[in-house]
Amino acid sequence: MSRAFLVVMDSVGIGGAPDADRFFNGDVPDSGANTLAHIAQACAEGRAEDGRSGPLNLPNLDALGLGAAARLASGDATPGLNAKPNGLWGCAREHSPGKDTPSGHWELAGLPVPWDWHYFPDTVPAFPADLSRAAAQAAGTEGILGDCHASGTAIIAELGAEHMRTGWPICYTSADSVFQIAAHEESFGLDRLLDMCRALAPRLHEMKVGRVIARPFVGSPEAGFERTANRKDFAILPPAPVLTNWVQDAGRKVHAVGKIGDIFSMQGIDTLRKGSDAELMRHLSDLVDDAEQGSLTFANFVEFDSLYGHRRDISGYARALEWFDHEIGKILARLRPGDLLVLTADHGNDPSWTGTDHTREQVPVLISGSGTGQIGQVDFADIAASIAHHLNIPAQGPGRNFL
Repeated sequence: MSRAFLVVMDSVGIGGAPDADRFFNGDVPDSGANTLAHIAQACAEGRAEDGRSGPLNLPNLDALGLGAAARLASGDATPGLNAKPNGLWGCAREHSPGKDTPSGHWELAGLPVPWDWHYFPDTVPAFPADLSRAAAQAAGTEGILGDCHASGTAIIAELGAEHMRTGWPICYTSADSVFQIAAHEESFGLDRLLDMCRALAPRLHEMKVGRVIARPFVGSPEAGFERTANRKDFAILPPAPVLTNWVQDAGRKVHAVGKIGDIFSMQGIDTLRKGSDAELMRHLSDLVDDAEQGSLTFANFVEFDSLYGHRRDISGYARALEWFDHEIGKILARLRPGDLLVLTADHGNDPSWTGTDHTREQVPVLISGSGTGQIGQVDFADIAASIAHHLNIPAQGPGRNFL
């Protein structure tokens, strides 16, 4: 019986989204954003030399078809990525009206988002007064800090000391459909932060806000503040079965790696393994050894997005891509006969682009274990349908099998 591994390289877009002009970073449309190409161009021009050097070096991903997929999506060659593919490759476009984590992952799992998400305006205050009062009440404080659009690392640097002095939680949002709460793990308390998010989540989900995100941090005003790995997303439940449910309904096991458990609120998931991307790669390696026949392993590697895309760190993003390429090469070499591994992404986050938010892009679809050739331009939902076909289980979404 076959196994399937669906691996999301969070935010590794390849440009070319046909509707990118409808999505914005501030006042600038996402037309022309291209996460992979702009990183590769910066590397080729010697503008990404912090902790690495030279042209972008992704031999394993390029051999699977990354450069070819990027050319298909945008029409342009990507510097340094020109290998003849030895896998099955293509690019995918999203139909859901968003460029965030839930939209991308739900559709990759076979369920295009059936509504428009609620977004908070880029104003100060960003939140309606009754929501801010509810947040303060959930925290047991007289008020909240922030109440604006912000970068998570920047706002804790700005307000961390005041937060520790007053005890008020830092509440902020972005261009995504999110309500984020940052609080100090020790002075405020991690459990208290999670309880606050849990209490607010139903109200925000009713508003069609996709996620309430706990953003714990540690440190001091003197030494600086740093976010911890104890982030937790309280996501709205998908309104219909997704790939994880389809697999479980067929009596198979589903293993989640990274933030997949949070994104799907643990629906259709048997085991969950979390940690840094380095730890997640070890978890994925272990599952290549141990996952049951007929199982699905669904993994997300988030640090491309969280550490480098949002922070507009081109060198850091390039380092992360080269690390991932090296490590995934070891994984590919150890797949069993009959295994299918699909590498893709959920949106873009071009570190050369204006602002600090995601970018609306197509994503690569790179497949090991199903021969070679081009699948062309497909829809996100087709990935779920194809994995279901490989596992010989019924698909319940609108996607088509491209295998």
